[in-house]
Amino acid sequence: MALKKYKPITAGTRWRIGNAYAEVTTSTPEKTLVEKVKSTGGRNAQGRRAMRYIGGGHKKMYRVIDFKRNKHEIPAKVATIEYDPNRTAFIALLNYADGEKRYILAPQGLQVGMTVVSGLSVAPEIGNALILKNMPLGTNVHNIELQPGQGGKFARSAGSSAQLTNKEEKYAVLKMPSGELRKVLINCSATVGVLANSDHNLQSMGKAGRNRWRGIRPRNRGVAMNPVDHPMGGGEGRSSGGHPRSRTGKYAKGEKTRTLGKGSDKLIIQRRNGSKLAK
Repeated sequence: MALKKYKPITAGTRWRIGNAYAEVTTSTPEKTLVEKVKSTGGRNAQGRRAMRYIGGGHKKMYRVIDFKRNKHEIPAKVATIEYDPNRTAFIALLNYADGEKRYILAPQGLQVGMTVVSGLSVAPEIGNALILKNMPLGTNVHNIELQPGQGGKFARSAGSSAQLTNKEEKYAVLKMPSGELRKVLINCSATVGVLANSDHNLQSMGKAGRNRWRGIRPRNRGVAMNPVDHPMGGGEGRSSGGHPRSRTGKYAKGEKTRTLGKGSDKLIIQRRNGSKLAK
C-alpha cells in the first residue's frame, strides 16, 4: 500500500497523511452485491441515545462479503479491487466460471486478472481458500473459521494475518495477529495471504471534520467534566483525575476483562502477553 502526504495548502491538509489507493481499480461497486444500511446515530429501537459520540457521517451502502468461500472447485477471476467504507481492508470482486459474482477480502499481491479457487485441497496460493489440514507449516492466512462451515471470524482487518505454526491430531496451532498462540480445529478453512492495506494505521486524519464524515462526534475527556458527570471529573485547576476509569467507575487499566473459566481457555496455549493460561 502507498501513503500520500499532502502539501500544507490548507490547515486541514497540513498534517494529513492519506491513502493513495494505488491498488484500487474502480470506485463503483457491483450493484447486485450492495444493500442499504441505515445509520442509527447511536440510538436504540426506542429512539433513545444508547452510545455517545456517534452521529452524522456520510451515507454508505453495505457490500455483501463472502466469508464462507463455499463455492468449491469453481475457479474465479479477479475483476476489480475496491474500497469498502465498512471495513479497513480492501475487497475484491470475483467473477466465477458459472457466472456468479462475489466479494472477498483482498490479500496483498492479488491483482486484477488473477484466478483464485476454494476447496478442500487446492494449492495454497494467494487468495485461495482451503482447510488448515492441507496447508504447509508457516503459511500466513486470514479470514479463519472457528467452526467448519461457519465462515471466517479471525484476522479480517487491514494488514492482519495469522501464521500456521503446528498441526496436531485434531487441531492446528495458529499464531494470531495479537501474538496469542491458539488451537483451531484442523478442518476449519482459511484464506492464504496477508490482507491488503497494511499501512492503514499510519494514516493521519489532518482535521476533525474528516472524523465527522465517518460518523464520529467529539469525545469529551473525563478529567474535563464535573464530579457529577464522571468519576475523574472535578478538582482544583488541572487535576489528574486519579486512576483512569469509565463513566460508571470501572477501571480502564490493569483489570482483567476475560471471563473466568471461559470454554475456549483450553484452546489458548499462550496469551498475547506471553503468559500461559492455568490448566
